[in-house]
Amino acid sequence: MKTIKEKIFSFISYLFFCLVFSLLLPSAQDAFAQDVNGDGNGIHLSTPEEIKSEFDSVPCKNEERQNAVKSLFERMGAAPDEITIDKFKHVENVVIRKAASTSETANEKIVIGAHYDKTAAGCGAVDNWTGIVALAHVYRTLKEVPLNKTILFIAFGGEEQGLLGSAAMVEPIKKPEAAEYCAMINMDSFGLTIPQVIEDISSKKLVELSEKVAKEMDVPFKRGYFSGGTSDSDSFLKKNIPAITLHGLSNNWKNILHTGFDKSASVKPEGVYLGYRLSLSLLVRIDKTSCQEFRKK
Repeated sequence: MKTIKEKIFSFISYLFFCLVFSLLLPSAQDAFAQDVNGDGNGIHLSTPEEIKSEFDSVPCKNEERQNAVKSLFERMGAAPDEITIDKFKHVENVVIRKAASTSETANEKIVIGAHYDKTAAGCGAVDNWTGIVALAHVYRTLKEVPLNKTILFIAFGGEEQGLLGSAAMVEPIKKPEAAEYCAMINMDSFGLTIPQVIEDISSKKLVELSEKVAKEMDVPFKRGYFSGGTSDSDSFLKKNIPAITLHGLSNNWKNILHTGFDKSASVKPEGVYLGYRLSLSLLVRIDKTSCQEFRKK
């Protein structure tokens, strides 16, 4: 139970968040338009209202989550036959593959993902339906945009049981094939505060790039450490594939995640929107950059 002082601080913080958000929106849109094709014509950028509406109903049972993910992607414009289920021994991932528009770089891949499973407590609205919503909206924005590299949109299963989905995906990737994976963007738990990066499970060069992109968008951005914590970027780093985890957790996250308070009411949709916009712009920037740029030298 929050004290009165904590409630007042939380309310003031939220008002400040909303003020910053309203000032950032125009510059964030302009920055993305310049990255895509100079003007952004024909691009469907999701609105804060659309993001907010995704939390009117959140699937609260793990057995409902996979079908909910597929339904969400279909609402974002994916044909049912474009959505595949990669089945492994103990886990299943939901995958959409967007082919590169040019054959020269068709073998180069970017993975952008979020886990769809949840713990037993709560509805998993923050952890991690926020990441799934951001992922689906990134897909909708880019599905008709010609890109240089092949994009894999992946909703990972079994993250809460030990990164099962991401580990199963990368396990068969051999060293020569790993070089084809330019980067992995992992979205895990937006919506409590501004977008941030977990440095200890992220590649240094992707952290630097995300900070640069955020600055160009005039989006507030933080670096931080999550000592002992894991997320799906870990699985890719172990294969020497550059990876980054973006999140939006506040100092109060331990009172929400993996508890009965992880429900729609705890989500600040503006934070999810900014997470979607930052992830979107980061992906587009990686697509325009040589894969080798993000490797260790």
